[in-house]
Amino acid sequence: METNENFLLNLSILYRNIMKYFDHVLAKYDIGSGQIIFLTFINENEGCTMQDVTRVCEVDKGTTTKSINRLIDQGYVMARNDEHDRRSKRLYTTKEANVVMNAIYQYRNECRKIVGKDLDFDAFNEMMAVVTDNARNVLEESEDLSSLKIGGLLKTTLLDYPGKVACTIFTSGCSYKCPFCHNRDLVYIPENYQFLDVDEIFQFLDKRKNILDGVCISGGEPLMQEKLIPFLKEIKKRGYEIKLDVTGNYLDRLKEIVDAKLVDYIAMDVKNTKGKYVLTVGSESENFPVESIDVCISYIRTCGIPYEFRTTIVRELHTKEDLIAMAKWLKGVDAWYLQQFQDSPNCIQEGFHSYNKQEMLEILEAVKQYVPNAEVRGVKED
Repeated sequence: METNENFLLNLSILYRNIMKYFDHVLAKYDIGSGQIIFLTFINENEGCTMQDVTRVCEVDKGTTTKSINRLIDQGYVMARNDEHDRRSKRLYTTKEANVVMNAIYQYRNECRKIVGKDLDFDAFNEMMAVVTDNARNVLEESEDLSSLKIGGLLKTTLLDYPGKVACTIFTSGCSYKCPFCHNRDLVYIPENYQFLDVDEIFQFLDKRKNILDGVCISGGEPLMQEKLIPFLKEIKKRGYEIKLDVTGNYLDRLKEIVDAKLVDYIAMDVKNTKGKYVLTVGSESENFPVESIDVCISYIRTCGIPYEFRTTIVRELHTKEDLIAMAKWLKGVDAWYLQQFQDSPNCIQEGFHSYNKQEMLEILEAVKQYVPNAEVRGVKED
């Protein structure tokens, strides 16, 4: 059987035999071929995180965690708490790993000689780098984004992304049912709702490259979209900065996006005091996990991405005392915007009212004692 031109077969044989080679030569160190990439990366990037390893090595988080935990158990890697963020751990190789790494480098060179026999291996390596980049950057483009539910597009905004001329893309679906929400159709999606085509969004962004600076992704709750990450990658490829609006749910997905450097600004709605959160988000659950909101706030404050928190103030749901309690909760944040509620025919429920301009300014003055950077936004003249 002729196999010289069978690309997939040759690729499979090359991979499997190289892995068998390393399994054999490193058996005395109890290191398998699947651990080499992780140990080598940590050795050459001391102080990296598991998120760094996952992102650069392009493997799933479960595989990273399992492999690194085994390296820790073997005494080749140690994890230390980050001095600036006690929830994050930094990875370092141990003294015991030095001997193993010397062996890995030695066997890697021998492997190069074996598989590169009668070849200009440096040229081959350069071609492999190009092939790898093509696989990473080109093959990803074929990912099906048809399941992404885009409910609307605001073609130009000077308000949604601070300091940027941007557009805003609204995704459908939300984990909350805030009764004052003015995007009812994004929460209770009508049966005949016409979603926007993803390709049309990309065509629009391609045409606006010299006009727009950024793209806001809002909702609904964008983090509910399973295809959000590849969608963000496509936007990034076009050179746009991205602002992401979140509700405080789906923290793991938010971390994945931050670790992949796919977001440049985060805005989170903080709905009310901890005690009134359930009422404000339209939930009937007695066990609403408000603690998860607190964890997300803490993460956003420390993740290194510019951010803002914001609260839409509704007369029937927020008292001045509530806002002061929230200010104590958010004490020290970089930015907190108090937004005046605006009634709309598309609100989920009727009967809500706003505070007037003077009342908004009085509330602002009260909360500035705890959040000096607090500002009002969208306040209309009486």
